[in-house]
Amino acid sequence: MSENAMPLAPLARLAGVRRRRGAVQALDGVDLTLPAGRVTALLGVNGAGKTTAIEILLGLQPADAGEVVLFDRHPSDLEARRHIGVMLQQAQLPERLQVGELLALTRSWYPQPRSLADCVALAGLDGLLGRRYGRLSGGQQRRVQFALALCGRPKLLFLDEPTTGLDIGARRQVWRAIRRLVAEGVGILLTTHYLEEAEALADRVVVLDAGRVRADGSVGEVRAQVAQRCIRCTTGVPAAVVATWPGVRTAQTLDGQLVVMAEQAEPVLRRLLDTDPQLGDLEVQRAGLAEAFVAMTAPADTAIDSQEDARWTR
Repeated sequence: MSENAMPLAPLARLAGVRRRRGAVQALDGVDLTLPAGRVTALLGVNGAGKTTAIEILLGLQPADAGEVVLFDRHPSDLEARRHIGVMLQQAQLPERLQVGELLALTRSWYPQPRSLADCVALAGLDGLLGRRYGRLSGGQQRRVQFALALCGRPKLLFLDEPTTGLDIGARRQVWRAIRRLVAEGVGILLTTHYLEEAEALADRVVVLDAGRVRADGSVGEVRAQVAQRCIRCTTGVPAAVVATWPGVRTAQTLDGQLVVMAEQAEPVLRRLLDTDPQLGDLEVQRAGLAEAFVAMTAPADTAIDSQEDARWTR
C-alpha cells in the first residue's frame, strides 16, 4: 500500500456495543471490525457473548447502545444483507428436497450466483446432489449448509462452528475452501470449538469473556499476552504434586506424560530434574492458542482437566 493510499473500510463493525439480556450484560462495550480478505476468529466460553455479537451484526437483535454497521448500512438493510452468507450452528431446511434442489433454490435468489459446480467443489458435495437432505448424515448436512452459504458470492461470510460434526477429511476440505475464499477477498467471521482450527485459519483472534473483549490481535499476539510455557515429559512424579509447586498453573497426566503449564519453565525444570533424575522425553514449548485462551477465560484456580477443556470455545 502506498503512503497516500487510504485503508479499506471494514465490511462490518461494532463500536462500543452494549446489549443486556434480562439480568445478563451479554455485551459490554464491544469493538469489532471485520475486514475484507481476512479470517477473524471470535472465541469465548459459553455465555461469553459470541452469539449475541453475531446476531446483532446480522440484524437479528438490536444493540442497546453503540454503533453497528454492515457495508456502511444498518444490518437490517436489504442491500447490505445481499452481500453476506451465513452458516449458523443450527439450520432447518426442507428434508424432502434433494441437495441439488436446495442449491438451485438458493442460487435463484441472487442475480449472479456462484456456479453449481463451484459450490459442489468448495463444499465437497460430489455424489450428493440427488440425495434427499433429510437422508444425509449430520456431517453431510453441515457441508450442504456450507455450500448454501456460498451461493450468493458473499463478500462477508459468517461461519458459526462450521466444522462441528465433520470428520477430519471433510474438515480439511472446509479449511481449503475458506482459504480460497479469503484469497478471493471474502471477509470471514469464524467461531469454532477447535482452537487448532482458529490457529490454522485466523488472521486475527478476538477473545470475548463475559461480554468484554479480553484479547484482540494475531494468533501470535494473543499467545504473547500469556507468558506461559508448556512442559511435557515422562516421569514418575505425580501431577498432583507438581501442581502445588510455585509458578505452576496446571499439571496433569495426558497419554502417559506429565504436562505442566508454568509461568517460567526454568525453575520448574530444575525441580523436576532434582526430583526425578530419570525424567525423559522432555519438551518445552511456548503456550499455544489453546493454553492462552484457557488462561484468559478460566478462573486462576481452575486447572485443565483434559485436552478437550483446552478446546472450549462455546
